[in-house]
Amino acid sequence: MGNWSRGHIAEFVLVGFPTSPPLQCLLFVLFLAIYLLTLLENTLIVSTVWLTPSLHRPMYFFLGHLSFLELWYINVTVPRLLGAFLTQERRVSYVGCMTQLYFFIALACTECVLLAVMAYDRYLAICEPLRYPSLMPSSLAIRLAASSWGSGFLSSMMKLLFISRLSYCGPNVINHFFCDISPLLNLTCSDKEQAELVDFLLALVMILLPLLAVVSSYAAIMAAILRIPTAQGRRKAFSTCASHLAVVVIYYSSTLFTYARPQAMYTFNHNKVISVLYTVIVPFLNPAIYCLRNKEVKDALRKSVLGRCHYPRDVPD
Repeated sequence: MGNWSRGHIAEFVLVGFPTSPPLQCLLFVLFLAIYLLTLLENTLIVSTVWLTPSLHRPMYFFLGHLSFLELWYINVTVPRLLGAFLTQERRVSYVGCMTQLYFFIALACTECVLLAVMAYDRYLAICEPLRYPSLMPSSLAIRLAASSWGSGFLSSMMKLLFISRLSYCGPNVINHFFCDISPLLNLTCSDKEQAELVDFLLALVMILLPLLAVVSSYAAIMAAILRIPTAQGRRKAFSTCASHLAVVVIYYSSTLFTYARPQAMYTFNHNKVISVLYTVIVPFLNPAIYCLRNKEVKDALRKSVLGRCHYPRDVPD
């Protein structure tokens, strides 16, 4: 397989987190607890959005897709992180490394586009409330969600096409807990300029363009909110998009820092720490933010957990 892939390496060694055994055990328990809680949170949101008729609206349709994406995302990355605490060296085949890299890139790009779609949905709901049902019908919501997934997986395929053509002649040690782009490109023994250029251009398209859409949407939202005459009306309008805005700030700040951090940070292994932020902490915080900030989601989750989904909506708690 190593010869077929244009390189001479059949497998890679993931260094993980070389620390003292007591600290490794502590970190393993901590991240295992976060992983299980993230699975529970996102599974509850996906099932609640699907089973609750009052949440069958575009806003919650996109939230369900985001939670489903987070479920897939943490299952691509977090088990590798947990394995990194169990042993200092973990081996992964060339095909396994490329497969993991493909899904990691695809899901990250999909999340960027999906967050932009959700920002556009909030823009229509706040700035065009009377025309919202006609501007965002369920058919358009389905197409926008499908476009988010399709663009993410297509961009990942294009990136991987150039990365997999490179030769990897050794050493085969990746200073990371999963197969990420930058550590992998550092190991190639062929010219990586073209692959780096494609990675940079697609990052511009899949990160900066959705970010521009998010900023534009929220600029219009803020302008519309400021025109509301009463403070109560402004608070109510802002509360409808506060959860999404908090998720956007957390996700994009960690993602942009990953691409824009100084080269010197690689020397001190800070890239692994930043990777933990957007592969573990962000998926853990997202459902918590939506549940804490959204009364409808909280009520639906509580009734779903208590087995009261079929109670009349006007029955007091």
